[in-house]
Amino acid sequence: MEPVPFKEMEFEDKKVFDEHLRKDPPLISELTFTNLFIWRHKYLPVWQVREGCLLIIMRPEGQTPFAFFPVGTGDTGDALDFLWGELRRQFGEARVCRVDEERARTHATPGRYTLEEDRDNSDYVYLSQDLIHLPGNKYHRKRNHLNQFLKNHAFEYRPLDAELVECFLDMQEAWCRMRECVENPALLSEDYAVHEALTRFGELDFQGGAIVMAGKVEAFSIGEALNEDTAVIHLEKANPDIPGLYAAINQLFCQHAWAHMKYVNREQDLGVEGLRKAKESYYPHHMVRKYTLLRK
Repeated sequence: MEPVPFKEMEFEDKKVFDEHLRKDPPLISELTFTNLFIWRHKYLPVWQVREGCLLIIMRPEGQTPFAFFPVGTGDTGDALDFLWGELRRQFGEARVCRVDEERARTHATPGRYTLEEDRDNSDYVYLSQDLIHLPGNKYHRKRNHLNQFLKNHAFEYRPLDAELVECFLDMQEAWCRMRECVENPALLSEDYAVHEALTRFGELDFQGGAIVMAGKVEAFSIGEALNEDTAVIHLEKANPDIPGLYAAINQLFCQHAWAHMKYVNREQDLGVEGLRKAKESYYPHHMVRKYTLLRK
């Protein structure tokens, strides 16, 4: 029997992805249909269903292809073996990446698989109430920063709706001009992801929030439910010339959209020193540690 080919990801695949992710809720920030779809032009995902599991291979340009751990309630061991064979057949080498610690430890059987911790891609997870209330002495500087913004600026917080989509896009365009996105492949890919998300507003399962000042969107954030007790923030932008604006959109979006969730996952730092310091400064409740699974 000929092997079933992997399929390139399209919006029409959302139902299949949602079904498997609902049965096997993810812990890692990458595994939502929204995230995979809006970044698909950078990572070129392909997929198929086998052994009751959703198999996803990422083929980022100029980088070694890798797979995510099988998603679903089927036989993940057999699915993993098949995935390993396909990676070797198609690309000559095999890696299963961004594996959360529980799955990694379960399948890293002696003599078969080895683990490598992937600190740069591990997720920062916060108590939502900490991000909303900034309690205690450790958040003293954050509260001051936020309060200075609240005191010194007239603004309106608005949840994303169809009317605001164009305003979000205008702000993203201005942000990209300021940061010269056309000269930076990473920022250009992010720009594309923002456009993909916003042009599918109402069809993808995310919420957004904006800070509007003098009729203009100056900050926005986009996130969605990752599992039953955790929200994940996929995108966050603010005018860097307005002090305290990043602190304000962080706090207000959590307050208005995610107060009912126990945790907020604010994704990884990618090994960027400034980003790592910024994420650590909000005192994560825990990290979702990720690993690369390698076969001996």
